[in-house]
Amino acid sequence: MLSVSNLSVGYRGLLAIQDVSFHVKKGEVVSLIGSNGAGKTTMLKTILGLLKPMKGEIRLNDQVISGREAYDVVKMKISLVPEGRRLFPRLSVQDNLVLGAYTVDSEEQIAESLETVLRLFPWVKERAGQRADTLSGGEQQQVAIARGLMSRPDLLMLDEPSLGVMPKLVTEIFRTVERITSEGVTVLLVEQNVFQALKVCHRAYVLQTGRIVMEGTGSELSQSDLVRKAYLGM
Repeated sequence: MLSVSNLSVGYRGLLAIQDVSFHVKKGEVVSLIGSNGAGKTTMLKTILGLLKPMKGEIRLNDQVISGREAYDVVKMKISLVPEGRRLFPRLSVQDNLVLGAYTVDSEEQIAESLETVLRLFPWVKERAGQRADTLSGGEQQQVAIARGLMSRPDLLMLDEPSLGVMPKLVTEIFRTVERITSEGVTVLLVEQNVFQALKVCHRAYVLQTGRIVMEGTGSELSQSDLVRKAYLGM
């Protein structure tokens, strides 16, 4: 579904991503793991079109999307749930969700998306009229994921979904990722909680200082000495 080939991205002449290649197959959860500053968020922003690559190519369903504007890429059925949730705090939960469907022209399809989202997050229906800034961090994260699904994406990109979420709710966030894939949505996950990311993903790539240094299944990487020492504290 997604193919990234020999991608390099820089800021003011300094490379943040260097010659990176990876792929995501339909129906997979693929994790990008690494420490702060490794280039994970830069990668997601470049896929979405918020940043332009210096070299390399990104393809979605065999169509080149690298270099396109973000609003065009979103219309090609990619959605990003950004780090920090970025809800509109003074708007209601319902209004935040509907804004996520701004690329969907059909009122009927928006209603269908809302129905799907409320099936995944049944508690949201009771809070639909509540202001977004009155929710807990974990609740806001789930609403942000729900908003990302409102555009009916084939590929959902999640940037640090467990960040700022109470530990007891982190497990629920990752259960949500599994429920999303059961609905037929492919997921590209960026996450510092390496233990949870490797548990939920089919495959993962380890990013260090802008380069991919290792790849494999979640279980393979969880047994790797490099990953265990650097990210799992073992």
